Amino acid sequence: MTEQSLNLRRSLQILRRHLVTLAVFTALGALAGAGYAALHPPTYSSSALVVLPTSTRNVPTQIVIATSIPVLTDALSSVHPAISLSALTDRVEVTTPISGGLSVNAQGQSPVQAESIANAVARSYVAFTNATGRQGGYLQAAVLRDATYTPGTPFLLQLLVTVITGAMAGVVTGTVVVLAVGRGYRRLRLRDEVADAIGVPVLASVQVRHPSDTVGWTRLLEGYQPDAADSWRFRNALRYLGLADILSAAAETAGHSSVTVVSFSSDRGALALGPQLAVFAAAQGVRTELVINPRQDNSTAALCAACEPAPSSEWPSQLRATIADQDDLDRPGAVLTIAVAVVDGQRPQIADAWRTDATLLGVSSGAVTAGQLVRAAASAAADGRDISGILVADPDPADQTTGRFPQLERPIKSSMPTRLAGTVTVTRW
Repeated sequence: MTEQSLNLRRSLQILRRHLVTLAVFTALGALAGAGYAALHPPTYSSSALVVLPTSTRNVPTQIVIATSIPVLTDALSSVHPAISLSALTDRVEVTTPISGGLSVNAQGQSPVQAESIANAVARSYVAFTNATGRQGGYLQAAVLRDATYTPGTPFLLQLLVTVITGAMAGVVTGTVVVLAVGRGYRRLRLRDEVADAIGVPVLASVQVRHPSDTVGWTRLLEGYQPDAADSWRFRNALRYLGLADILSAAAETAGHSSVTVVSFSSDRGALALGPQLAVFAAAQGVRTELVINPRQDNSTAALCAACEPAPSSEWPSQLRATIADQDDLDRPGAVLTIAVAVVDGQRPQIADAWRTDATLLGVSSGAVTAGQLVRAAASAAADGRDISGILVADPDPADQTTGRFPQLERPIKSSMPTRLAGTVTVTRW
């Protein structure tokens, strides 16, 4: 399963699981929009109208003169707040909106600056052309209308628009990235996917604790109390394994039963499945022994340390924890033995685990791949044993599947009748 097909439902599930990622992309987009607004503040426009002499015939030449360096240089001293000559050149544009007139259009970072630029350039141009015209005997130009402020986009409005635009762009980008990554995500999240990988049903899916040290494991063994839903799921798992008698009044006369819960060393969350199952059984009045092999992966070191001291007064009366090697599994007095085994995810050796009445795989939602499950099942088959079922830790809240029936056992949905878009005429000869 290197790539998974996407539909609307699965896309929504992927997006729901990555809401934090989407929020990060949205925040980054909003920040980018705010940064753009800060670097590109809104500009304000203003225009002054200059009337040309009636004898003026080459208007394009006057436009060039109005934006020439001599005219702009003379206008600099009248611009407030002051700007450089290059900035003034970029902010001035001269057009001919009417016949015989020039419009000096200016842009500024404030209304005052825009009006100042337009008026200064218009007066500088008039002074320049009048001086030239007087020498040649031509009529003089004049400022017909001083610059007035033209309302522009307020900065706060522009900031709001750019922030919203950036946030929307961030949502779109985050959605594309999340769906692209989620489509190629190889780890199994849905219970049906886990069951389909090796054709073994999911017996129970429960919430687990995640102890990281000896104190955490001690608290789990002394005070774990599953809620009503998880208790019912554990009970159903034992009933599926044929161990319903040990939970009934006939537990005293029931024979000894044993179960091995195998998890992967890379999946630390699933390690708590075996201990929680043992504490649950002990809480039902079943004499239960939890067995951990000290020669396993280092991930069980803290659990072993929690089981070594003498039980405290808070320890369940029907629970006994033992650190034992593989050859020292059967011990008298226990009705149910829960053995915890940890194997390597890439090269699982189920043969190193205890041989018990039933072998279960414990996995966390989104923590293992189909390849890991297949390798574990193949290793168990090579050792002459079968995987009886799967326990799932921390199921995905968006998962609507059960994993109770693998794909081969799942009922096939009947196809809906097809609507015909016309009638067929049959001609008999």
